[in-house]
Amino acid sequence: MTIEMLSLLSLLPIIAVALFLVVLRWPASRAMPVCYFVAVALALFVWKVPGVRVAAASIKGLVIAGTLLYIIFGAILLLNTLHHSGGLQAIRKGFTDITPDRRIQVIIIAWLFGSLMEAVAGFGTPAAICVPLLAGLGFPPLAAVVSGMIIQSTPVSFGAAGTPILIGVNGGLTSQAVQEYAASAGYNWDGFLGMIGAKVATLHAVAGVLIPLILVCFLTRFFGRNKSFREGLAVWKFALFASLAMVIPYLIVAHTLGPEFPSLFGSLVGLAVVTTAARKGFLMPPRAKYWEFDQRQNWNPEWIGKIEVEVDRNNDTMSLMRAWLPYLLVVLLLFVTRLKALPLLKLIKSCKVTLPTLLGTDIEASFEPLYLPGTIFILVSVITYFLHRIDWASYTRAWSGSIKTGLAASMALVFTVPMVQVFINSDGGAAGYAKMPIALAEGVAALAGSAWPIFASFIGGIGAFVAGSNTISNMMFSLFQFDVGRRIGVDPTWVVALQAVGGAAGNMICVHNVVAASAVVGLLGKEGLVIRRTLLPFVYYALLVGAVGYSVVWFATDGLLNLGTVIAGLIAVGAAILIVYGTRNQL
Repeated sequence: MTIEMLSLLSLLPIIAVALFLVVLRWPASRAMPVCYFVAVALALFVWKVPGVRVAAASIKGLVIAGTLLYIIFGAILLLNTLHHSGGLQAIRKGFTDITPDRRIQVIIIAWLFGSLMEAVAGFGTPAAICVPLLAGLGFPPLAAVVSGMIIQSTPVSFGAAGTPILIGVNGGLTSQAVQEYAASAGYNWDGFLGMIGAKVATLHAVAGVLIPLILVCFLTRFFGRNKSFREGLAVWKFALFASLAMVIPYLIVAHTLGPEFPSLFGSLVGLAVVTTAARKGFLMPPRAKYWEFDQRQNWNPEWIGKIEVEVDRNNDTMSLMRAWLPYLLVVLLLFVTRLKALPLLKLIKSCKVTLPTLLGTDIEASFEPLYLPGTIFILVSVITYFLHRIDWASYTRAWSGSIKTGLAASMALVFTVPMVQVFINSDGGAAGYAKMPIALAEGVAALAGSAWPIFASFIGGIGAFVAGSNTISNMMFSLFQFDVGRRIGVDPTWVVALQAVGGAAGNMICVHNVVAASAVVGLLGKEGLVIRRTLLPFVYYALLVGAVGYSVVWFATDGLLNLGTVIAGLIAVGAAILIVYGTRNQL
């Protein structure tokens, strides 16, 4: 079978997801079973993978789905606990005291606080925390989910203390040829990974500058009373200020301290600088032009989930510090349980459940219950019960409501994640083909030729789209990307960096992340609508970094005016024109 045909067949599960979820707008609970059987049919009858291996991959997917449901349950439980304690009302009042402008609120919560959550925990934690928090503050649930997904880009490559680089790229580049390349370039292995991390941060810094502005523009265009991009563009100065407040320290740390801390330091510095500036009115919109959603009764029914995230107004006397303390405890516990210098990490990870050689294959499944963010969410919920002095009946309702929501999300996830695992573990078949992700990438590389750097980030994004993880995408494709870079005669480390950045941006459209984020606000069945909203930001991100990467690797031979520079320049000029046009009548 030709490489082009094999690549096209490998694309079928992804096409099925796009068709049923995005085009036909089927709910994930209906679409993903069909997509799962598409992947299984290809594995069994084209790749000729043994049925026992397909079954083992499916079992591993069910284990991973269980861990995701556990995280979803914990996030919902913490939100419901704060709802019944009155803490949500105090938090809402705290943000209103900074500004009632929803555009500024979404930048602070989604972009900055979300980046902090990504830095300390990763693996979908920002959406699990920020999405319900935004909904609890009065955002339409769909707006909260879209906002939570759009920021899943810039901080992701250095999320969970640099896991996508230190585990993903590191594991993906396990090859004697790569080690020899690193040594010939004068790097030890840690230094080599640090150098790639610095390139990843540079590419992220370029594309990430516009993410807060895209965030507010999508908020006002798709969820505002007037359906206007201009209302988002009106705060372009504050949005760019907020992006630079995070991106500049992020970039400095990546070039000096390594891959563990860019997102952590960038978000902490950004939060401190931006919230202080907002309180002092720096670059803030005039009070008369504060932006708010339309009244709830006028919202599109598609925006509203099955969970009514309302604040309890029976406790208006709770201090802001006491209300925020549960979330501060989450940050603290996530941080101390993931810091390698502390003995707690080793103790927690020692509690590990492993299912080796599933059904006699080389596939194994494992999870670390104490390390999962869900455990921390539940623990903090119990602490909050005593801290906020919640009555037992209310706390019981918080648990029962959270269990019902978690169960509702299970139907979609028990097919989504096994589909991904069948797709990833499709090697070892009698047909002798490479696994589906590699076959897909090889076909694209054969067509792209020297233009590959423009497509490299999209391959990373597709990997995250199906695998649900930047780390797994990097493991799958880093060595392949390195080899393609050497084959076309460019610096392969830049191509690997493009893979890592594209894999991070792919989290915006990742199916099971969207399912998980939607579940915490009761929006199950609207996953395709979310992906329709986040697809354009993903394309912007992957295309811009691909163009910049192309410009960098071909600069020596093609000069400054090359295809990549032209594409990047057009995107920059287009953004500038939109800002000028959008604010022309508001100056």
